[in-house]
Amino acid sequence: MAETHKQRFIKALRREPITGHVPQFELVFFLTMEAFGRVHPCQRSYSQWNQMSVRERELHLQDVADIYIQTAEHYQHDAIFVQPSPGAHDFENIRRLLEIIREKSGDEYYLMMHGDPTLAIPSGDDMLEMSAQMYEEPEVLHDAQKRVWDRLQKEAAALQGTGLLDGYTLCSDYAFNVNPFFSPDMFAELVAPHLKECIDGYHQMGYYVIKHTDGNINPIVDQIVDCGPDALHSIDPQGHMNLSEIRKKYGDRICTIGNVNCGLLQTGTDEEAEADVRRCLREGMDGNYGFIFSTSNCAYTGMPLERYEMMEKIWREEAVYPG
Repeated sequence: MAETHKQRFIKALRREPITGHVPQFELVFFLTMEAFGRVHPCQRSYSQWNQMSVRERELHLQDVADIYIQTAEHYQHDAIFVQPSPGAHDFENIRRLLEIIREKSGDEYYLMMHGDPTLAIPSGDDMLEMSAQMYEEPEVLHDAQKRVWDRLQKEAAALQGTGLLDGYTLCSDYAFNVNPFFSPDMFAELVAPHLKECIDGYHQMGYYVIKHTDGNINPIVDQIVDCGPDALHSIDPQGHMNLSEIRKKYGDRICTIGNVNCGLLQTGTDEEAEADVRRCLREGMDGNYGFIFSTSNCAYTGMPLERYEMMEKIWREEAVYPG
């Protein structure tokens, strides 16, 4: 019996040997209008969600599930990142969406969703206040993370054993392209304890954990890996992250995901973009284990669809392990 996409994805997370194509996915594929003539769920307005009948909500959730599955089938993605829309962060809507995807696709795809209680880079409006709190009121920031984790672990426990969800992807961004927002000492004090607590908690419930963050995390990557995620996404080349170096240093401990330069996919020449895709594959495929192919962020709005499909074509033709 052929392996499912989910089984291949989990093999990569567990750093087990793989034959055939390198596993792949996208954290978010926003280009559904260009690809399929359908608006991505996160680009829609659900401002009248609370006014909808039960049937109207169900039809929207069915449509959202179809878009996720259509994207995975078309591009041969091994996993689907289920985002909290429609219905914002309403847990019951997310649970129903997971149920529909499983009803329609069975156990074919690895399903994940966001579940990160840790601090992220604040918005411009909040940056001064949070910067002051880091030094003057750290207990406020600790308490905020604890409250979020209390909610998230209850939701994770409610899904435990249902077969609906395979893992969590922790999407708090810690860094700019130049450097992390948090100094190493501040990260160790304010963020790392909460990151480790939630990763340990998810693992104890049987979930896999991928840690996502863009930017230059070189000064804090040791601490992130020490917290024990199964994988690191997106190893951002625009943030001076080197896939070969990360794999050499941490490849026996974590799966590496991503690293195709989104900037070159969007604005580079065809030759530059193609060369970077092949560079990523060459560095990631230095062994037949522990590597999942994707962009260094996501297939975001504004990225030319033809560039993403060029990346996919190279993957189909060249990203194949021997055996």
